[in-house]
Amino acid sequence: MARKRFKEMNCAAAQALEQIGDWWTLLLVREAFYGTTTFSQFEEQLGIAKNVLTERLSVLVAHGIMARERPKPGVDRYAYRLTKKGEALMPVLVALMQWGDRWVLGEDKAPLRIVDRRDKAPIAHLSVTSASGHVLTIEDLRFRPGPGANEATLERFQKAAYTRLPPDD
Repeated sequence: MARKRFKEMNCAAAQALEQIGDWWTLLLVREAFYGTTTFSQFEEQLGIAKNVLTERLSVLVAHGIMARERPKPGVDRYAYRLTKKGEALMPVLVALMQWGDRWVLGEDKAPLRIVDRRDKAPIAHLSVTSASGHVLTIEDLRFRPGPGANEATLERFQKAAYTRLPPDD
């Protein structure tokens, strides 16, 4: 069964999923964060089929999330590295790992701990914060059309159910 495409959706989350929504994609990004750089390393670490790996790496390169480079002149194989756009996925990956530790595996069964390089202490759990730094809950959030909203988005957000707005807010 073919996967649904989100190209026509006027939503940043849907458009992000177009680039990184395949389950192998974030695992490839995770491996790159761990230091994996070569095709054979990705293949070995993930147990992914060569054809799937080739296609997923090509998509990551095409979207500017990874760059493909020759490690040395005259070498026929490539190395893959995260671009700035790829490195910007770090909070997404960390949040997903922390969510999995808490809600899927259980904190006492977390396979990995992410620690600060300087003090070797575990990093804090990620949260959504206000511009002034206080932690926000879903009740604190309101959703409004942004500058890229199309007519369908504007129409949808006129309904309170989509904006999380009580009638008098």
